[in-house]
Amino acid sequence: MIALIVYNIIQVAVVVAFAPLVEGVTSRLKEILQSKRGPSIFQPYRDIWKLLHKDEIVSEQSSWIFRATPYIVFAAPIFVALLIPVLTRYPLFFAFMADMLGVGFVFALAGFFACLAAADTANPYGPMGASRTRMVGFLAEPVFIMVFLTISFVAGSTIPYIVQTRWVTPIANFFEPSHILLLMAFLMLILAEDGRIPVDSPSGQFELAMIDRSKSLEYSGRGAALMKWAGAMKFFVLIIVFLNVLVTPWGLADSMDLGSVLLAIPLVLLKVFCFLLLLVYIESSLAKLRLFRITEFIGAAFVISVVAVITRLSEM
Repeated sequence: MIALIVYNIIQVAVVVAFAPLVEGVTSRLKEILQSKRGPSIFQPYRDIWKLLHKDEIVSEQSSWIFRATPYIVFAAPIFVALLIPVLTRYPLFFAFMADMLGVGFVFALAGFFACLAAADTANPYGPMGASRTRMVGFLAEPVFIMVFLTISFVAGSTIPYIVQTRWVTPIANFFEPSHILLLMAFLMLILAEDGRIPVDSPSGQFELAMIDRSKSLEYSGRGAALMKWAGAMKFFVLIIVFLNVLVTPWGLADSMDLGSVLLAIPLVLLKVFCFLLLLVYIESSLAKLRLFRITEFIGAAFVISVVAVITRLSEM
């Protein structure tokens, strides 16, 4: 039991430590693909370090929600990292505390507080971005439900470790039409939930066009650092769920040996890097959609997830 707790702590440490690196590599790859020089892959670490050492300015009109939100948003991906297979194929100490629906609830709770905090200071851009974010979330929630419904049909559970064992581990299951469609729908959800192109641009600086980043415009100092760090961790966790739970368990530790768990760290990061190449190619090949076209993108993800359910029912 002590070993499982230690491995849980190592998983959380990996998410906390390498999430900014994943964000930096993504930005760097995008700049290289666009024939630009771009910042260093370690720039997110420098930004977080700089913000942590700056003074934090908080409006006198803001409530406790504005002050508490960065810590809630920062804690959400850490809690999720306790539930999902980041480094091991076998369940750890906290693996059965919640399923994939619980993971979605934790992220939704963090997003709810972020939207409240955006409207708390009465900045005109914060509530506008919060409203747009809730619109995207409202459209994405049915897709999540359909994805989890398909998973429950196949694996008989929504616990990430059980889904990985019963659906992804058998090679033949990967090529089932319902699985391929499910992967497409979930990939589109990652783009929508994390504010990536074509739904949003994470590097955009125009306030009127911002969706996800506008919620943190009023934060400075430690609050801004925690919000930036939390965004990187959420992105990393969603990639881990997609790769380790739904795509392949390759690179994850099979034994209880500490060496196997530590060896899984570079292997998982290599798998994440390969996925980032695909993600950057998708983002660089598409333009950001206009606001009223986002519904079409998420609607397409919903249709794909419904077709995945129907396909799975026909296979049974």
